[in-house]
Amino acid sequence: MYKILIVEDNKDVNKMLAEVLNEEGYQVCSVYTGIDGLKEISEGEYDLILLDIMLPYKSGDEILKEVRKFSDVPVIIISAKDITGTKIELLKMGADDYITKPFDLGEAVARVQTCLRRFKKLEEKVYKYKDMVVDINSKHITVNNIELELTAKEYLIIEQLIKNRNKVFTKANLYEIIWQDAYLGDDNAVKTHMSNLRSKLKIANPDNEYIETVWGLGYRLYKE
Repeated sequence: MYKILIVEDNKDVNKMLAEVLNEEGYQVCSVYTGIDGLKEISEGEYDLILLDIMLPYKSGDEILKEVRKFSDVPVIIISAKDITGTKIELLKMGADDYITKPFDLGEAVARVQTCLRRFKKLEEKVYKYKDMVVDINSKHITVNNIELELTAKEYLIIEQLIKNRNKVFTKANLYEIIWQDAYLGDDNAVKTHMSNLRSKLKIANPDNEYIETVWGLGYRLYKE
């Protein structure tokens, strides 16, 4: 079940949104001030934020700036300001969509559904294993919150292993997939890249093991 946070100081609007989203099967949490909104986002886990701009104590645009420093959670702005310049500025700041008051509740639900669907597709391209995160979109890998500096072939090795977590890859498999060439029995290229990759993983987190050598067969990620 998706969990949605509504940060809206107008209690009637907040209540209407909460009721219609609950009816659609979402789990909803409502807060009414900017400070409570930022606290809830920082401490809780939400799949989407509905964020009003005009909030007491801390404005929605300030909250959006803060949130984008630590989270990619989808944010839909709710605002009475129907000004193109304002919309563009907020979208550039990291908002995912913009709803102008007064709005139709059916349209609001549709925008929530679309935003969640789009974000889920992006999430499916992010693979996690232990403290390793592999982002297929950006081709970035972090281990222990440290971004690894990998060669193209080192990255492709990790991508294959994490996409096929329980599969054992022979040296021939890896060579033909990564080097896009026929394997002629010389395994030095694979062994060298695997050794360098393991060294970089060890530097990022010396307390964890990631790539297992299955003797006589090949390589895979250690089973969790």
